[in-house]
Amino acid sequence: MALRVYNTLGREKQLFEPIEPGKVQMYVCGPTVYDSCHIGHARSVVVFDIIARYLRAKGFEVTYVRNFTDVDDKIIDRANQLGIDYQAVAEKYIKEFYEDMDALNTERPDFEPKPTEHINQIIKFIERLIEVRLAYQINGDVYYSVESFKGYGKLSGRKLEDMEAGARVDIDKRKHNPFDFVLWKSSKPGEPSWDSPWGQGRPGWHIECSVMSSEYLGETFDIHGGGKDLCFPHHENEIAQSEGIFGKPFVKYWIHNGFVNINQEKMSKSLGNFMMIKDVIKEYHPEVVRLFLLSNHYRSPIDFTDLAMDEARAGLDKIYTMLERLEQWIGLKSTTEIEPGNCWKHFCEAMDDDFNTARGIGVLFDTVRNANRELDKYNESLPLALEKELQADHADILRIGHILGILTESPKTYFDKKRTDALKQQSLDPAAIDKMVQERNAARRSKEWEKADNIRNKLLEMNIMIEDRPDGTIWKVG
Repeated sequence: MALRVYNTLGREKQLFEPIEPGKVQMYVCGPTVYDSCHIGHARSVVVFDIIARYLRAKGFEVTYVRNFTDVDDKIIDRANQLGIDYQAVAEKYIKEFYEDMDALNTERPDFEPKPTEHINQIIKFIERLIEVRLAYQINGDVYYSVESFKGYGKLSGRKLEDMEAGARVDIDKRKHNPFDFVLWKSSKPGEPSWDSPWGQGRPGWHIECSVMSSEYLGETFDIHGGGKDLCFPHHENEIAQSEGIFGKPFVKYWIHNGFVNINQEKMSKSLGNFMMIKDVIKEYHPEVVRLFLLSNHYRSPIDFTDLAMDEARAGLDKIYTMLERLEQWIGLKSTTEIEPGNCWKHFCEAMDDDFNTARGIGVLFDTVRNANRELDKYNESLPLALEKELQADHADILRIGHILGILTESPKTYFDKKRTDALKQQSLDPAAIDKMVQERNAARRSKEWEKADNIRNKLLEMNIMIEDRPDGTIWKVG
């Protein structure tokens, strides 16, 4: 099955055919680094992380670029609040971003440019926009004239004449049109600034992505991604800038991920429901967070709730339990030794339908259920055909785990960590639990069934699950 992706430009699924066969160039808008990252940032980063992973798994050579905005009004405001330099603010939150995203097992892009490192290129780009009469200067500021670009609004589907000045559009009576946006902003006293033909100033927000994407990927490239909130005006403005200068299509496929809501409400500082990644991963294993973020189709909204996170945690436990069980039955072999099976095939069919991770995760859980069902039929050795089938399943589960960015630990390591964390949280003594398990086993050997059941029930009340195996009884925290 050929890969099809939903293109925001055109609002339809389209056959994915990169500009250069076998190679994919992708640019994703990164964070403005003035604060800690929240779960909404995590969704965007994780979504495009799995898109890059899957494209590489399909054999494409991927060049992935994601920027940091390291100079901006918000960064300057935060620097003034903290009484430190704006660069110190940017560096602090870039470091924190890496800590969060490394914890979530996201792979680093190939390039991570910053506007402060591309000031000369930005100035030259703006000069060209002025030369072709798409931009104008007023008292040290330079604005893009949206009425001068005939295609303005084609990405968002908005008509310029129907728009009202709104989010992230500065109201300035000096503008020719309320939707004209700033390319170069004259600096106020004490603000960071650079020399330019228009005086001391700094870049506007929209110009940086047009400049840096062309610097690393060329005048036209395959994929541009980001959150839905960036579609207008940011991405619309990027198109106007880049196509206005280069006179050719800027991006072939536009991909936008949906929002994260908190308990069915939009995440908002005014509501006090911002969920910072560093706080979420204190409570939940990072792989649980990834599984949750990928459990809905990337274009759909997803609702962060305790129930949803508990379901993701239980789901991850099931997968690790199956891996543990398979390794006991068939041993552990490298995925490279085993040809992909039906599980991988069906997962790829899901992913080829616009990176449908929700369906792909469904394939993963179907495989887990079927493998459990087959193993339940046997007490000792397995038929050779079934053993080979389960070896393929095991390898496929790990292949899928790599694409989803989960299953990076051995089952033993995963459950040991889970047990240690849970025991600490619940103030339980593992030695006391071991003693209760031994007493239950002794009761069973002496056929004191009621006593054995009572001990088991007490353990369940402590959220301790026990499993009787041929090689002995083990216990886990539920």
